[in-house]
Amino acid sequence: MANGTDVAGPTLQTERRGSISRTLIKRGEQLGLILVWLVLIGIFGFLQPGTFLTWANLSTILGSQSVLVVVTLGLLIPLTANDFDLSIAFTMTLSSILIAVLNVNHGVPIGWAILAALALGAVIGLINGLLITIFRIHSLIVTLGVGTFLHGLTLWISDSMTISGISMSLINVVIVKRLFGIPLEFYYAMGIAFVIWYLMEYTAVGRRILFVGRGREVARLSGINTDRIRIACLVCSGFLGSLAGVLYAGTQGAADPVSGTSYQLPAFAAAFLGSTCIVPGRFNPWGATVAVYFLVTGITGLVFLGFSSFIQEMFYGGALVVAVTLSQLVRGRQEQQF
Repeated sequence: MANGTDVAGPTLQTERRGSISRTLIKRGEQLGLILVWLVLIGIFGFLQPGTFLTWANLSTILGSQSVLVVVTLGLLIPLTANDFDLSIAFTMTLSSILIAVLNVNHGVPIGWAILAALALGAVIGLINGLLITIFRIHSLIVTLGVGTFLHGLTLWISDSMTISGISMSLINVVIVKRLFGIPLEFYYAMGIAFVIWYLMEYTAVGRRILFVGRGREVARLSGINTDRIRIACLVCSGFLGSLAGVLYAGTQGAADPVSGTSYQLPAFAAAFLGSTCIVPGRFNPWGATVAVYFLVTGITGLVFLGFSSFIQEMFYGGALVVAVTLSQLVRGRQEQQF
């Protein structure tokens, strides 16, 4: 008995150490990006304490990036179902232009203009989904083609000009009114993130979306209507793209037919980078939100240090490559089946 006890003791201790190590590794994966973000804040705060570590700068960062957060959250839903939506930034731009044209040029009340823009986004998502599922065309090709078409349509209806003078009632509820010094648009974005998180984690629909993304054929054989799920995901993506357009119009007080497309690359970078934290190996809203503010913190800090505007393109492009690489490492370097 004594010998058995002596053998069991070290074995249990080894198992406990292994369990603690696995827990620490798991926590490190979940919180790694947040810790790096805090370190980045500390570095820039140390280098530029009079400008970077101010409440004005913090509120600006949190409020000004809400549009990017919503675009990224819109991407997450079809990405979880293993589909791409390359049209979301073009949907956002077209929606903001539609609001401006209806409200400024034709005197349509801002509420009706917003409803028209949101309906347009949902219709665009539906068209994407139907083309992908009925004709079995890859989502990259369909959404890239639709997005390019939308870009041309945007330039046409705006006459390639920025349209300003959008109703102050929209601007007030987006950026003028504040809570704790932060524009309301930040809280709108956090509310959307919460809804998507709840949908993905605690509803049957969210589990079906994840199941379809992990194995479309297996999901179909299990009785899931995979086409319906994919169409619904793309409709949600289009709707959120148009909602981002509403926020963009409210933030700027105007609509620009070209600048909105610059959100595409950083949104994808944030989506993939976010899949390496909070819930590693999965596209998740809180990880994506952290990734957006991590990227923006880096760019803001570099600009404060005197780097030119070109650093933004370099930072976002490099971040996308690094984010996809890290995502693959978290997934165990499994080949992605797109």
